[in-house]
Amino acid sequence: MHTSTHPAVDPELVDFAVSIAREAGDLTLEIFGTSDLEVEGKDDGSPVTVADRRAERLLRERISMAHPDDSIIGEEEAAKIGASHRTWVLDPIDGTVSFVQGVPLYGNLVALEDEHGPAVGVINIPALDECIWAGRGLGCFFNGAPTRVTDRADLAGACIVTSGVDYWGSASRLDPLIRAGSFIRTWGDSYGYALVATGRADAMVDPIVNRWDVAPMLTILPEAGGVFTDMAGDVTALGGDAIATNPLLHKELLAAIGRPPTA
Repeated sequence: MHTSTHPAVDPELVDFAVSIAREAGDLTLEIFGTSDLEVEGKDDGSPVTVADRRAERLLRERISMAHPDDSIIGEEEAAKIGASHRTWVLDPIDGTVSFVQGVPLYGNLVALEDEHGPAVGVINIPALDECIWAGRGLGCFFNGAPTRVTDRADLAGACIVTSGVDYWGSASRLDPLIRAGSFIRTWGDSYGYALVATGRADAMVDPIVNRWDVAPMLTILPEAGGVFTDMAGDVTALGGDAIATNPLLHKELLAAIGRPPTA
């Protein structure tokens, strides 16, 4: 489903993004589940491993070779400012806690933004051999087959996923969803968004996000017929929180757990 008035992105850019995300995923699988994995703590308290760093270095090298004038923003290295109108946004391992624990729900994220806005998004879940990708004007695909969000319109019975109850500060923020009859699961991080885009969950609610955590969703969700906003209802990856769902359920979620706009 294409809702943008902007021109479709070059399909070769989508193919390139998918190929490097899968290559990064293969690299992480070589380290995933090893018994001697060393974990370091970053300044914000989040974990990082050699797999995170190697995967981001690989992604940056592939992009710099193929598109040397493009800018690159990633979680583990300083931003590279290029001369072109395009910016790649990378999260080499989204869900490092899952990765460290040996849980196969972590993802490799690649997004591309151009002069028209969000252009390409890829969620690669290498340990499950699942890849979801979208290009502006080209649709959303799950391992090559077209995919779309659910059409559920009521919170009652809705499957809502989130990255972890601890991120909410107080579980009471989720109480409106529970009282409405939703059931909540913590199949979180990028895998939660993958579930929504492929119609296996009705919504993903994320109280704490960085740009690289959700940049691909700005392309993936609309192309899958869905909606991606922050909890104030703004279409952005910079809001610090996020909701991904279908258009029918979006208003209900904003009413239940949304926040006022900051400006």
